[in-house]
Amino acid sequence: MPIEALSPSELSADDVARWSALQTRGLDSPFLSPHWARAVERAQAGGPQRTRVAVIREGEGEGYFAARVAGSTAMAAGAPMCDYQGVVGSPGLTVDVKALVGGLGVQRLDFSHMLAEQAPFASFARGRQSSLIADISQGFAAYQQERKTAGVGVLKDAAKKRRKAERETGEVRFTPFSKDVAALDQLIAWKRAQLRATNQTDIFNTAWTGRLLRELHEAATPDFGASLYTLHMGGELAAVHLHLHGREVIHGWIIAHNAAFERYSPGILLFVDILQWMDQSPYNRLDLGAGAYRFKAELSNATQDVTDGFVGLPSAASLTRAAVYGVRRAAESLPLGPMSDLPAKAMRRMDRWRGLR
Repeated sequence: MPIEALSPSELSADDVARWSALQTRGLDSPFLSPHWARAVERAQAGGPQRTRVAVIREGEGEGYFAARVAGSTAMAAGAPMCDYQGVVGSPGLTVDVKALVGGLGVQRLDFSHMLAEQAPFASFARGRQSSLIADISQGFAAYQQERKTAGVGVLKDAAKKRRKAERETGEVRFTPFSKDVAALDQLIAWKRAQLRATNQTDIFNTAWTGRLLRELHEAATPDFGASLYTLHMGGELAAVHLHLHGREVIHGWIIAHNAAFERYSPGILLFVDILQWMDQSPYNRLDLGAGAYRFKAELSNATQDVTDGFVGLPSAASLTRAAVYGVRRAAESLPLGPMSDLPAKAMRRMDRWRGLR
């Protein structure tokens, strides 16, 4: 399996076009786009990370796999800001994942959001979770009826809260594809405060993440970029979302809201506005990402499974990762309650730190 490792900027225009053309449904996440890899490369320029694309050629078939390479290991391009990984390739393309690792010039490839349908990676998976999706390809009215039939009252509750907000604060105004840089700045400030309050890693405590968001927002086109959505109540900013989008799918990314409007659930109202707006747009799916949040479960009517694990060549780096997974597996098998999850949480936090530095 011939593999050529290139930086995204070295890809020819033909390669970018072929890669994009291979992004059929199921592989059409914006995180799997050549434009994502190129944006990450620009944002991280001058840092210790290198974004590489493994270009696979096999007969008439071809495939593309982007990764972040540092030292002897690789992870998702743009990790921890990236929510999907996978080879975008021709139907029937055979992928030797160990050859892929070697082609990237590393000893180990770590993955945390690998598409479960990527069969070559299945035997290397150590865990599995679902990304939750609101599919409105049949129209918002059909989606609304499906949620009602399923016994989910999130849309009805949102309508009540919207009316309450209008009575008590004034006009509730939704703006899609906003270019309001001040709103983007406020989103980042709210998000950083939320991460600090919940003792989570501050993803903006490194320069490249902010550069990535701002470039994707500024240069967004209908086919790719970061789209900003705002909700104002009585003229005051109540909620802001920045979502990555491709040609037909929007992926939930960075969300935050004004605590002063908490009682109206402005974040949920903004999601509902986006879903309604999508009915008249080219986009038919809102991917809410993985995570056990009630609002995701209530808004979603479809799922996309992802796996975590690693592919390693014989090396100290692979032995170390295997040992860490061994500790995690042992803890999860014990009846320790919430403490059973501590090794997995520590592992995720360390991986976020690795990706950000």
